[in-house]
Amino acid sequence: MQDNKATLFHSGKLIDGTGRVVTEEPVLVVGDRIQVTGQAASEQSQMFSDLASVNLKGDLLMPGLIDSHCHISFDEPTTNDELFFHRRAGLATLVAGVNAQKVLRAGVTSILDADCIFEVGVDLRDAIEGGVIAGPRIATGGNALINSIAGTASRLLPDRGRRGYGVVVHTHDEIVSEIHSQVKLGVDWIKVHVSGLPLRPNHAQDEIQTWSLDDLKCVCDTAHQLNVPVAGHCRNASSARDAALAGFDLILHATHMDEEATRAVIDKRVPLVPTFTFQANLADFGAAIGADESYCQVFQDEITGSSAALRTVFEAGVPILTGSESGFSITPYGQWHYRELKLFQEHLGMNAEQAIQSATGHGGIAIKRADDLGRVEAGCIADLLIVDPAVLDDLDLLGRPGTIREIYKSGKSVDVIQPLPETWNIPGWRISEFSNQILTQALAKEYLES
Repeated sequence: MQDNKATLFHSGKLIDGTGRVVTEEPVLVVGDRIQVTGQAASEQSQMFSDLASVNLKGDLLMPGLIDSHCHISFDEPTTNDELFFHRRAGLATLVAGVNAQKVLRAGVTSILDADCIFEVGVDLRDAIEGGVIAGPRIATGGNALINSIAGTASRLLPDRGRRGYGVVVHTHDEIVSEIHSQVKLGVDWIKVHVSGLPLRPNHAQDEIQTWSLDDLKCVCDTAHQLNVPVAGHCRNASSARDAALAGFDLILHATHMDEEATRAVIDKRVPLVPTFTFQANLADFGAAIGADESYCQVFQDEITGSSAALRTVFEAGVPILTGSESGFSITPYGQWHYRELKLFQEHLGMNAEQAIQSATGHGGIAIKRADDLGRVEAGCIADLLIVDPAVLDDLDLLGRPGTIREIYKSGKSVDVIQPLPETWNIPGWRISEFSNQILTQALAKEYLES
């Protein structure tokens, strides 16, 4: 008999991450890998002297969730001002280490953090992989390549240099030099803010493309020569179209696509991460957190106005991945990672199994492990969840406490008992405001009379 540590999961339903639901198929895990599934799992389990047996008792076994758009280094800022000017590198890494555990305990065993502040993504990834701290498996970028127009930071960005999550580049020489520097650092991805929201360009309210196709090809040629994939923030039609044509490996958002952009994405088969969760949270709950009503409507319109094109891409067989954009005050860590699945059902016409595939099997693309991550198959990494089978009828149950019974990462059960701090009060970490209103005499009089 073999002495390797092995675990047999049996007597429950199985969803394998490829869109299938299988009834009562045993799964044998040896070390950090799934060795075999089906009847052979029961037979081969008898070869192991050190065998743990997990009776699922009718529960559902599925792959760990993969969040393909998660900003683990940001720590839930309310504004870009807070993110850009109220963060410190060492402290950001320490705080991210706790936030990473919140993400893991939500059943998210892997994340893509495509851009980070300072070098937090690389450092946290290596600490988790090295066993220094618990957390999800991380694929990370460095600072996003951005020009002084792109993104949503507007005039907070300098004309040159670094700020927040971005590094400003203008010329091809600067692009090449920055990619070389990030690859030397050890990034898994290069990210580009292809579109942005400048102030008053013809009074446009939506993002515009801020990079030329030639610039985007320069990014891809440089990164791909070094075997590093490229992801793009694209929130208008031409930016998604040109990112696809330039050779991008992943497009985040891909909203407001027209027929030309949709065709380019399909022809190039570029995986997409729509990231509806951020917009939906603001649209549905903005009033509860004091958000501007017109701003909430803009985000609702982004979902409804983009769904038809994204559904066309999905129906053409292009992988659609789930991403929550966790890391902002709108999407705190450990809270909303599940929501994208139900949104895909509602807006893209996916069934439950397809939505779960977007959050598991397809998510392996973002982690650069499409061959062995996100599926319950022989040879795959044993990232597994035991969940209430009722989630197949209502995917929002994945966000309800108690629905996820147990979490396994690399074949080992994740500790969810040790308490984590819910929040913290670090001097200078959050924006320090004099007030959230103007203290007029009329307001003072109203206060005194109330």
